[in-house]
Amino acid sequence: MPEVRTETAPHHVMLETDRCSDWLGVEVLLAEPGHAKLRMTVRPEMTNGFEILHGGMMFALADTCFAMACNDPAGDEQTITVASGADINFIKPARIGDVLVAEALPVASAGRSGVYDVVVTRDEELLAVFRGRSRTIPKP
Repeated sequence: MPEVRTETAPHHVMLETDRCSDWLGVEVLLAEPGHAKLRMTVRPEMTNGFEILHGGMMFALADTCFAMACNDPAGDEQTITVASGADINFIKPARIGDVLVAEALPVASAGRSGVYDVVVTRDEELLAVFRGRSRTIPKP
């Protein structure tokens, strides 16, 4: 008889109290130091007057993915890494029911500063590119 494997969903400590990501319905697909992948389904209340995903919602998904890539999934008692700046380029719109995937990877780091790129896709189709600049600071 084959062995039954039970896998738990990837976990990231920062999402334990992240009410915004909870409201967005963010699902963690991958959470490891320097690399994160999230999924979100577009709901009607996330759209703008043109019935496409509000840019702020796509930014929030990408920003959350960026934050997860910058911070160790298990947490760090001494420091946190936060955004020092970010921008996004919207390539194509998303609509109600679309399932979006955001994936973040590091581009460069030096000392306490870093740069990460996040791509947001729908069925492998590029929707947005986000670039985040990070800074590691003492934990408040």
